[in-house]
Order: sequence, then C-alpha cells, then structure tokens
Amino acid sequence: MDQHYMREALKQAKRAGESGEVPIGAVIVHKNQVIARAYNQVELLHDPTAHAEMIAITQAADHLKNERLLDTWIYTTLEPCAMCAGAMVLARISRLIYAAADPKAGACGSAINVVRTGKLNHQLEITRGVLEEESRPLIQAFFKEKRK
Repeated sequence: MDQHYMREALKQAKRAGESGEVPIGAVIVHKNQVIARAYNQVELLHDPTAHAEMIAITQAADHLKNERLLDTWIYTTLEPCAMCAGAMVLARISRLIYAAADPKAGACGSAINVVRTGKLNHQLEITRGVLEEESRPLIQAFFKEKRK
C-alpha cells in the first residue's frame, strides 16, 4: 500500500520538475483515501513556504474541516525540512512515509529529528526509503541540470 501512495507523490514530484520547481511531491491519505495532493510551488508562488508538504497539509485541513489531521498519513518524495516537519507535528499527522533521505536538511532523522524529538506534544511514526530508487534520480537530475 505504501508504494501505491508513494507513486502518487512521485507523480506530483514530476509535475513540480516539469514546471521548474524542485521535484518534490506529497500526498495525504485518510482512511485509505487520498485527500490532498501537492507539489513544490516555491518559484511559481514566490513563497518560501510553498513546499509540497505545506500545501498538502493545507488541502487536507480544508478537506477534513479541521486543523488536526488525526489518523492521516503523509507520503513525500524527500525527507521533510524543519518547517514541514514542524507543521506535521502541529497538524498531528500520524505517520510520515518518505522516499529519499536528505542528509543536509532532513528534519526527520538525517540532520535533525523534529517529528520524533520527544520534547514536543506529538510524534509521528516514520517509514523511510519507500521507492527511494525512483525518487532520488528525479532530485539528482534536477540539481545536475541547475548547475549547468
């Protein structure tokens, strides 16, 4: 089941890449139903907070008519940053599933661990590496092209 939903997040990541954004996608699932789909739109919206995860959290909250996203799972193609990880904690998302780790800025165990710190009022269950072999090349190709 995790691979199915991660493939949906990968579709979103490809949309981001096609529009010149860092190719990261996110999907939020509630009761086995996708309730939010998003991709990075930082450049498009001129908004440093327009990460796929943040947009998906907003969509999911609107869908559920609640700021608490209880019993939801978020799938993202790259390990979330500190901003997105903090939003996941505040939203009370139950589970995070991500594809590729981000050793430089990942805030879910790589650089720091916001979602499992134990000092905050909520912790997420984490599953790492789902379809990493499909996600990592998207990101690597994007940055290789940017450096040209």
